[in-house]
Amino acid sequence: MLKIILTMISAMLIAVILMTLCTTISKNMNSDREKSSPFECGFDPKSTARLPFSLQFFLIAVLFLIFDIEIIIILPMMITLKLMNNMSWMTMMTLFMLTLLLGLYYEWKSGMLEWT
Repeated sequence: MLKIILTMISAMLIAVILMTLCTTISKNMNSDREKSSPFECGFDPKSTARLPFSLQFFLIAVLFLIFDIEIIIILPMMITLKLMNNMSWMTMMTLFMLTLLLGLYYEWKSGMLEWT
C-alpha cells in the first residue's frame, strides 16, 4: 500500500513540476511578439503568412485515422477466432462491422465524404 501511495505522490510531483516548467517557459517566449511577426524589409507584409486550408482535408484525415484504427482492431479479432466460441466471435464481429457500416452511412448521409 505504501508503494502505491509513493508512486502516486511521485507521479503527481513530476506532473506539477513539468506543468510549472512549461508555464514559465511559455511566458518568456510570448513576451516579445514583435520578433515573431513577419518582416519584409521594413514594410508591412503584402499578404498574410497563412495559406488557406480546406476543412475537407482535415475531415478526410480524421476519417482515415478512424478507419485505420478500426482495421487495427479487426486484425487481432482474426487471431482470437481460434480461442473463442464461434457463435460469440461471430456475434462480436457482426456487431463491430455493423457499427462500422452505420458510421460510414452516417458520414455519407451527412455529406462528410462529398468534396465541395
